[in-house]
Amino acid sequence: MKKSVLINSEISSVIAKMGHTDMLTICDSGLPIPKNVERIDLALKHGIPTFLDTLDTVLEELQVEEIVIASEIEEVSNEMYKEIEKRFENVKITKVAHEEFKVMTKESMAIVRTGEFTPYANIILKSGVVF
Repeated sequence: MKKSVLINSEISSVIAKMGHTDMLTICDSGLPIPKNVERIDLALKHGIPTFLDTLDTVLEELQVEEIVIASEIEEVSNEMYKEIEKRFENVKITKVAHEEFKVMTKESMAIVRTGEFTPYANIILKSGVVF
């Protein structure tokens, strides 16, 4: 059995395949997922698993150099925005309109769908390097 924190085989596989600047999206339960992008659906019911629990687990495995979030989150879901900001104090944070965010997800290696019901609880993680 795998010893590290992340035991989901699909997410582990995607992270292992990611190169510098490749993208992984983690989203709430409502974000449309493009048909050409791998869907990793973790959603069980409203709020399970949470966006933040999923993000925190992925961050234990993935080196991130930049994130992209929808600019709307700052106003509509400010508490979630603050939680995201805390996790990325030393990482470039790019804010785009939600419609642009949805277009950008088409370039993700995979999209991880959570059970989160907070509006705009979506993030694109751009892979960094560990050296």
